[in-house]
Amino acid sequence: MEAYKEKDIIKGCLQGEKACQKKLFDLYAAKMLGVCVRYCKSVTEAEDVLQEGFIKVFTHIRSYHEKGSLEGWIRRIMINTAINHLRKNKKFMYHEEIGSMQDLIEDEEQSVDDYNLEVILQCIQKLPEGYRTVFNLYEVEGYSHKEIARMLSVSVNTSKSQLLKAKRQLKNLLQNKK
Repeated sequence: MEAYKEKDIIKGCLQGEKACQKKLFDLYAAKMLGVCVRYCKSVTEAEDVLQEGFIKVFTHIRSYHEKGSLEGWIRRIMINTAINHLRKNKKFMYHEEIGSMQDLIEDEEQSVDDYNLEVILQCIQKLPEGYRTVFNLYEVEGYSHKEIARMLSVSVNTSKSQLLKAKRQLKNLLQNKK
């Protein structure tokens, strides 16, 4: 297949051209699968979310107006699809709130640099759904607690609590890997 420019791929997708849809999928699928895996319990579940996400990408490609990167736009769709998948499967329930900000004091004795990326990702996969989701949204994607609370329909304190607990459990998991 000849080399396509991003604008040509988008134009082709807007016209429903299968070759352009395949090219877009081929360009971003591996990277977006990595995004989906961070939110899902298994690669199989992540692949389902990826497929559902790309259906949304192709269905809503008209709403991409080239403001920001195409990759960023697709990433946001994948994250939202993963969150919706978790909600739909009722794996994503929050009932806890923190009472005081004192609970947010963290122990920073251990550095992430002490571990390789594969070990860290394996440990993140072992976190409960809620912890893993908030951890990824905050630490990896860079969302604020206020944004996370809005996205997940939880309180800001619940988001903070879930992040704290995720970090603590991740720390314990990593210590057990040493």
